[in-house]
Amino acid sequence: MKDTDYPLHERLTIGVFLAASTGGLDAYTYLFHGEVFAGLQTGNFILLGLNLGCGNFRTALRFIIPIGAFFIGSVATRFLQRQLTDEPYLRRRKKIVLTIEISLMLTTALLSPYISHKLASALLSFVAAAQLQEFRKFHGEPFTSLMMTGNLRTLGEKAWDAFVHYDIKARTKFTDTAIVILSFIFGAVLTSFFGNIFHTATIVLSAVFLTISLFILHTKKN
Repeated sequence: MKDTDYPLHERLTIGVFLAASTGGLDAYTYLFHGEVFAGLQTGNFILLGLNLGCGNFRTALRFIIPIGAFFIGSVATRFLQRQLTDEPYLRRRKKIVLTIEISLMLTTALLSPYISHKLASALLSFVAAAQLQEFRKFHGEPFTSLMMTGNLRTLGEKAWDAFVHYDIKARTKFTDTAIVILSFIFGAVLTSFFGNIFHTATIVLSAVFLTISLFILHTKKN
C-alpha cells in the first residue's frame, strides 16, 4: 500500500512532525528543567531507581513528578477517546489533542522563568502522554513518536529483509522508519542549538512542529 492509502494521521508526513516535536520535547526538559524526560519515562524510572538506591530521596522526587503527570495525561486522553469513539469524530479528536499539546507547550514557554522545574516537566509529560495515547499507528502498525527503541528494532529487522532478501515492502518500511528516527534526532538537535539563544522559550520549536501537523489535519480532507 502507498502512503496515501492510509488515514491521514497514519502517514509519514504526520509521523515526521510528531517525532521531531517529541525529540525536541525530551531534549528541552533534560536541558532546561532538571535533567528529566517528558516522554522517555523508562529513563525517568531508571534515574528514580538510581537515586533511591543511593538514598537521594529529595532528588528522586524530581523523577516521580513527570512519571505521575504522564500517567494522568494518559488517563485524561483515554477519557477523551471514550467520549469521541465514532469514526466521524476521530480526526476532530486528534485535532483536539494536538491543540491541547500546543497550548501546554506555549504555556510552559511563557511561564518557565517563573515556575519550578517540577511543574514545567509535569506539564510537558502530560503533553507527551497525550501524544503517545492518541497517535499510536503508522501505516496501520503500532507506532510511537516518543521512544526510538522500537523503531530502531524495526529498522534492523527491515534492513535484513530489504537488503538480504530483497523485500520491496521491507525496503519502503526501512526508509520510512529511518526518516522518523532522523526526524526525532533533528528535533533534539534543533532544541540543543537554539537553546543557547532562546533558552526556556525553545519549547516553541516543538509547538511549531505540532502546529504544522494540526494544520495538515485541518486542511487536507484525504
